[in-house]
Amino acid sequence: MGVWKRAATPDEVNARLSAAGASAVFGIRVTAILPDSVRAEMTIGPQHLQPHGIVHGGVSVVLSETLGTLACILALPEGQHAVGIEVNANHLAVMRPGETVTAECRPLHTGRRTQVWQTEIRRADGRLACVSRLTCAVLEGDEPG
Repeated sequence: MGVWKRAATPDEVNARLSAAGASAVFGIRVTAILPDSVRAEMTIGPQHLQPHGIVHGGVSVVLSETLGTLACILALPEGQHAVGIEVNANHLAVMRPGETVTAECRPLHTGRRTQVWQTEIRRADGRLACVSRLTCAVLEGDEPG
């Protein structure tokens, strides 16, 4: 199980992600839960674009925060949950409509009160398009909402 304290399959995660919210709007699909990372993909459509016809930087942040929060929750025991408290992103290459991008999220720090997760988003040609880091606060009790 690697860093994970909770078991989940991509199908289980995708059922929850596709039910509502930003993940559903943007079409984020988890493709693998590996021993030390989570992978996802997203096909770029009109809802992802800024006026110049390229991916809006905020979309990369949504993808990164989705994966980072998911990973953080999977790395926590039952009875704890996580919320993002800081996210940053460096946009390194343009992503265009029709392209399916992939993202992989790995832990940088998995502490008792905070966790830090890094996500790399790559274009279809393998070029690194964005690198993002999410810090989550670890909280006691049931998940919010």
